[in-house]
Amino acid sequence: MKITSTILTSAYLNFSDSTVEFDHISIDSRSLQNGNSTLFFCLKGQNNDAHSYIESLIEKGVQYFIVEYVPEKVAGKAQFCIVENTTNALQNLAKSYKNQFQIETIGITGSNGKTIVKEWLNFLLSPDYSVVRSPKSFNSQVGVPLSIFGINENHTLGIFEAGISLKGEMQKLAEMIQPNIGIFTHLGDAHQEGFTTVEEKIIEKCQLFDNAEIVILEKNDWIEKHIKVPTFTWSFEDTKAAIFILSKVKNNLKTTLEIQFENDTFKVTLPFTDDISIENAITCIATLSYLKTDISVIKERISKLYNIEIRLQAKKGINNCLLIDDSFSSDYQSLKIALDFLEQQKLHQKKTIILSDIFQSGLNVKELYSNVIKLLQQNNITQIITIGEVIGNYFQDLPQVISFANTNAFLQQFNTDSFNNETILIKGARSFNFDEIVVLLEEKVHETVLEINLDALTTNYNFYKQKLNNATKIMVMVKAFGYGNGGYEIAKQLAHLKTDYLGVAFADEGIALRKAGITTPIMVLNPEISSYKAMIAYHLEPEMYSISGLASFIDLAKEKNLHAYPIHLKIDTGMHRLGFEKEHVSELISLLQHNNFVKVTSIFSHLAATDNLDFRDFTLQQIELFESISMQISTALNIQPIRHILNTSGIFNFSEYQYEMVRLGIGIYGVGNSEEEQNALENVSTLKSIISQIRTVNPNDSIGYSRKFMVKKQMRIATIPIGYADGIRRAWGNEKGFVTIHNQKATILGNICMDMLMVDVTNISCEEREEVIIFGENPHVTDIAAICNTIPYEILTSISQRVKRIFYKN
Repeated sequence: MKITSTILTSAYLNFSDSTVEFDHISIDSRSLQNGNSTLFFCLKGQNNDAHSYIESLIEKGVQYFIVEYVPEKVAGKAQFCIVENTTNALQNLAKSYKNQFQIETIGITGSNGKTIVKEWLNFLLSPDYSVVRSPKSFNSQVGVPLSIFGINENHTLGIFEAGISLKGEMQKLAEMIQPNIGIFTHLGDAHQEGFTTVEEKIIEKCQLFDNAEIVILEKNDWIEKHIKVPTFTWSFEDTKAAIFILSKVKNNLKTTLEIQFENDTFKVTLPFTDDISIENAITCIATLSYLKTDISVIKERISKLYNIEIRLQAKKGINNCLLIDDSFSSDYQSLKIALDFLEQQKLHQKKTIILSDIFQSGLNVKELYSNVIKLLQQNNITQIITIGEVIGNYFQDLPQVISFANTNAFLQQFNTDSFNNETILIKGARSFNFDEIVVLLEEKVHETVLEINLDALTTNYNFYKQKLNNATKIMVMVKAFGYGNGGYEIAKQLAHLKTDYLGVAFADEGIALRKAGITTPIMVLNPEISSYKAMIAYHLEPEMYSISGLASFIDLAKEKNLHAYPIHLKIDTGMHRLGFEKEHVSELISLLQHNNFVKVTSIFSHLAATDNLDFRDFTLQQIELFESISMQISTALNIQPIRHILNTSGIFNFSEYQYEMVRLGIGIYGVGNSEEEQNALENVSTLKSIISQIRTVNPNDSIGYSRKFMVKKQMRIATIPIGYADGIRRAWGNEKGFVTIHNQKATILGNICMDMLMVDVTNISCEEREEVIIFGENPHVTDIAAICNTIPYEILTSISQRVKRIFYKN
């Protein structure tokens, strides 16, 4: 990518230096790729303003900024182009950049399947075109322009996704993508909250195609009436469709389709049986057919389709390593994204990358690998392991490089014991089978996993943040292993979001975070006197809730000659759990007056019933008492501490009492305390397992311990390797609960065992080893809690440590 002054001028962006050029566009101040050849766009959102990071970016060498205003403290220190709206400016630059190239473009929209269809088309068309595509799921108002900047003069086909959530968004995406061919994938309920009707959403999505030559979609009169250009359709039912599916036969994890196109009838075999994948594959077949691809080529390539893994995943590795798994793609744009994720999630200072030959860059090989080497150096990669016939030739002069001709050579020759206490990015093209390397280096646990969506966690964080004033600080509770989701991995993401404070229950939780490299201030809510020395050693900030505990800490502070060590005073306003009561305040003040060993950083209390508005009067009484006591202490000590009393439901229901800080807990993990709050949140945690075995059970037989379920008619039963030792409550068994297989409910039969449960799959087409959803979107943890007569907190925190956690970003 090269952004010249000519392109800038055409986008109405000008600097005093008329000869300036850039090879990197950035919107992330934390990226190590920022430098003297970066053009930085200071985007403003509801929850963040990148203008506040300009000073730190100048220190990294960035000298050119697109801004909406110039902060006083950086005036004259760099070159600024002032615009009305920086997001619009980014989009305008993307339009000007794309206009340089004569490139065929496919634009994809829909509710589901956009990324799968894009990735499959990339695989299917790469032998015939030099393809550039949206990396990962970059389909938003910001993601699309960043994708466009991946084009260079050698590309002949662009495939870009367009995702919307509100009216008025698609026109901007269409002007950047400028598709010749449009594709409308499956229409579903995603982002429906931004539209008053489904038809309104369809009309908005169809604007992507207003200037296209053709639109490819499943035959649908409701959608087609809003498309202004010709369509090329497929159907199982309508013989007038261009692609008509005569038959669909599923057998042995494969599906055979008999297809009629023009005057030909042919069969294709798909390597999967689920309906969603079949529909996405037919969309790809229709696209190839429209492009006049030979039928024999279609049959051969379609048979090689594969399940797409588009997520960057962080996993526990052997020898205390952290693995970043991006083992299914190897292109220059996605490498940049993966390196940013590596830096964000790194557990150790030592950083290793295992990298295959890189394809589809559109650059000549020498220029490509020169850029890659520069990129790895910018990201301070400690060790580089290259795998491939080409890449090793360009890295051979670097001292930290080990090269292998192929993956088998690495697996046979490399000693895995040499990986210790490091973060390892595994990034390779699918043909290199890097998933075998992941299996080799991944910590071995059983096949049940809890997947944590870091993008959803960020979305939920921002949902609550938008309810606060800009100056209000946020403490996020990561106690109890991040409410069962994960400790340092969640903390890493929160540090990336620049959270002000982290909250833990006990000192050992805080120490573990410090050892993982977390530098964010950490408050310990249940400090034990025996842990005071360790807390000081790791600079953890204790909650003080009793005179005796405070006196002991002050004595230790005197002994160690500490000065103004931060402490936090807990006031009991009605929870009656921990805290100084009103009658203790005078003694508390006496203990703290004329004392320079400790400093009261914050005063806080805990509300007992913010989730239930029937107790609103009681909550307001608590707040009134907190106001009175905190003011009494502040006045007597002549201090201005941070005050905080709102928890998650308090932020939602009582945001007017946010004081200087709030404490965000269960909400960030995707669980609200009311239906309205829940509907605004995204699911963060998905517990998955597999089918171990399927058997047929006859009438009068029984299922599980104590013969709790008696079979009345012949049934197919699947056994799932997860049980109450993993945290699945026995109350969820005996036909009260269910799991989901291929989006269908499979009822739990009989008692849940320690390590297994059994479900009814009589009416579900499934095979052994296939995926099972224990909870996630459906059932949600709130559904399980309601049936089990408990709260979602207990469901999440009960998930055993033996269940592997996988952290990912889309």
